[in-house]
Amino acid sequence: MSVTLDSISIPSLSKLVQLSVQTFEETFGHHNTKENMAWYFKIKMNSQQLKKELQHPNSDFYWILFQKKIIGYLKLNFDDAQTEIVNQGDSFEIERIYILSNFQRKGFGEDVLSKAISLGKNKGYSFLWLGVWEQNENAIDFYTKKGFQIFNKHIFQLGDDLQTDLLMGLKI
Repeated sequence: MSVTLDSISIPSLSKLVQLSVQTFEETFGHHNTKENMAWYFKIKMNSQQLKKELQHPNSDFYWILFQKKIIGYLKLNFDDAQTEIVNQGDSFEIERIYILSNFQRKGFGEDVLSKAISLGKNKGYSFLWLGVWEQNENAIDFYTKKGFQIFNKHIFQLGDDLQTDLLMGLKI
């Protein structure tokens, strides 16, 4: 099954906020407290924050579309937009890749990953990296099967819970 990517711009901000909250809740809500989730939505997924991220010249947001229907979104970071300094000048980051739960485990993630790799290659990058919560075994398995290797870790704050993300990278 093939998806298409369509750039997200400021006029779609409210839709992006809604989808960001929904997909994050679907993915992590059952593993975290309501208070910590509410904190994250208030601080990291509010309109002002997402507008700032959308306007960053080195971040690209895309709707993930299947049969012209939005099923998720992708955020890529380049250069100074990356959340960590990794292989400076040579790397780019997938900060967010979220697909609605009804569309997961149908091959869409693999297709989005392939398209993200192509986008980075076309911009001249040769290393892709991302952070995966250490308790998200399905994502870790998926990326490992795609050739990613763990090379470091960092802290991801979710309210009062300091979680560990594994940093996984792939030479492309």
